[in-house]
Amino acid sequence: MSAPVVSPSVAASPVISVAYHSGYGHTAVLAEAVRAGAADTGAQVHLIKVDEITEEQWTLLDGSDAIVFGSPTYMGTASGAFHAFAEATSARWATQAWHDKLAAGFTNSGSKSGDKLHTLQFFQILAAQLGMHWVNLGLLPGWNSSTASENDLNRLGVFLGAAAQTNVDEGPDAVHKADVATAEHLGRRVAETARIFLDGRARTA
Repeated sequence: MSAPVVSPSVAASPVISVAYHSGYGHTAVLAEAVRAGAADTGAQVHLIKVDEITEEQWTLLDGSDAIVFGSPTYMGTASGAFHAFAEATSARWATQAWHDKLAAGFTNSGSKSGDKLHTLQFFQILAAQLGMHWVNLGLLPGWNSSTASENDLNRLGVFLGAAAQTNVDEGPDAVHKADVATAEHLGRRVAETARIFLDGRARTA
């Protein structure tokens, strides 16, 4: 007699937190885009300003399935406010409280390159120290041929996370629409990956 087939349990919708600092509002536009992309998949999403973080928000981070880090790139790295937050995560490092959560990142700078890659690498190393799993952008580069356009997704050709460029003499309204769409893509990708992780854990529980 064969054993009965047991249907796997259905995983809950993932909880995503976007932990970011925005100096002049440009990175906040990207944070909202990441939130919107993740929310489009049905995920529950929290926006957390790391320079104003409360104990309640630390608890939200502890309970999240994925954390997306965001900061402007200043002088070749994340902002001072984000670095202060990163150092404060040492309490989570000591207990490995964020072990096996997902992580991803996004950044903005005034120059096309602006050493944004270094900021994303800083996020990735921070995630690795905390025992997290990094989710990359998962897009081919755009705007790299004669038939391409600056309106392409991933127009800056970055693979590690979502990268944006905004002129230093323009406000948050000037964040490029393609960069906003790329950040939305990152939010969806993180949420979809988190859902796969949750489903796998539910099936093996």
